[in-house]
Amino acid sequence: MEDITKSFPGVKALSEAQLKVRGGTVHALMGENGAGKSTLMKCLFGIYRRDAGRILFDGEEIEFSSAKDALEHGVAMVHQELNQALKLSVMDNMFLGRFPTVHKYIPLTSEKKLYRATKEIFDGLGIDIDPRRKMEELSVSKRQMIEIAKAVSYNARIIVFDEPTSSLTEEEAEKLFAIIRMLKERGCGIIYISHKMDEILRISDEITVMRDGRYITTARADAITMDEIIRLMVGRTLSERYPEKDSTQGGELLRVEELTAERSRLRDISFSVREGEILGVAGLDGAGRTELLESIFGLRRIDSGKIYLGGEEIKNQSPAEAKANGFALVSEERRADGIFPILSILENTVISSLKKFNTGPLLSHKKMKKATLDSIERLRIKAPSEATKIENLSGGNQQKVIIGRWLLTNPTVMMLDEPTRGIDVGAKYEIYKLIIEFAKEKKGIIMVSSEMGELLGICDRIMVISGGRVSGILDGGEATQEKIMELAAKYV
Repeated sequence: MEDITKSFPGVKALSEAQLKVRGGTVHALMGENGAGKSTLMKCLFGIYRRDAGRILFDGEEIEFSSAKDALEHGVAMVHQELNQALKLSVMDNMFLGRFPTVHKYIPLTSEKKLYRATKEIFDGLGIDIDPRRKMEELSVSKRQMIEIAKAVSYNARIIVFDEPTSSLTEEEAEKLFAIIRMLKERGCGIIYISHKMDEILRISDEITVMRDGRYITTARADAITMDEIIRLMVGRTLSERYPEKDSTQGGELLRVEELTAERSRLRDISFSVREGEILGVAGLDGAGRTELLESIFGLRRIDSGKIYLGGEEIKNQSPAEAKANGFALVSEERRADGIFPILSILENTVISSLKKFNTGPLLSHKKMKKATLDSIERLRIKAPSEATKIENLSGGNQQKVIIGRWLLTNPTVMMLDEPTRGIDVGAKYEIYKLIIEFAKEKKGIIMVSSEMGELLGICDRIMVISGGRVSGILDGGEATQEKIMELAAKYV
């Protein structure tokens, strides 16, 4: 890809960007959120039409007119934001747009062929998922593995992985790395986008760094350090990955007693959160971490158990009631249930606190704009203006808008489900600072994360969930990755 330029209204997303990928290698593409990585890949994949520059594939200039065109010519992409038909089966999703037919002259879909073809792909990749299951019944990580299998099934010569491990367990991530090694041996070129430095240095052959839509440099992975990559990405040295935290805590703020939810596998969950405390929640995929937050927030039915806030029992029977009681939830899947993609940053920011902006029977646009601009400045959101549609922002900047939305509601308890998923190292640091600042206001934070490092880096205590039960609660000082993993496997 040579001199690729792409502009959107009010912003130049790419300016003479470059990328050269060799067959049989893993080429990491790195940069902060908004650096232009995903835009560059969408230009390659035919989703966006570039304004200038050219793309050469095997020495010949190409321009794909659509994603379907790219797939048919050997270029596949696993997107960070899953966009699947959740009401359909796994095998339907695997073969959408290319269903196997009963006979080449009979345009009827063969269910048997569909099942057999999906099972054959899964068996070859070591994926244990029933092809007949509905997509909506599966966890985010399993749906991510299906998307990876789908890309591999096209026998593509170039495969783009955009944050593929952001919702995978460690075991599933290892399975992905084995798939990538297999693809390398076939001579496939892999473009790998991730903010996880350790895995980048582990699996990559070459690394290209972008900043502010521009090409910065390309280096061999074995000739560059993590600190150098961070400096090139953010344009400065980032001395620490986690901010210092003030662990001063007050009395008990939140108490959950024997919470049980049959449909969510949760059994007798009991824990407390003190004023100013950051409680981390760890566990394996399917352990019940997300279900716990959703049950407390009124998104799932609780069969038994009690919730106390400030010593008084409360009933969060719906999200609206939970919000009124001072709870906020930043969900794991921002694309599915976090953002309103066709609305602006302003509308996405103020939508949970509209009463604040009432002026008589009308809403004050002036007040909403000021609140949104304050949020953009405080969270360092990269956007042309508050009127920009949120779907045009990078994933990390979308996440910042969602956090800003909930901060406007002034919650007492902030619940965060994978808050830094798909976010670059610089933006992560800023979000950690926001979480710590929120705790300093004597509020309570419950944070689910699959990244052990951040749980150990910013949490005061870590509660481990295993098989829908609390298997242990560790103080920050005594917690280690080994102890967390041991507790995570206790009831499996």
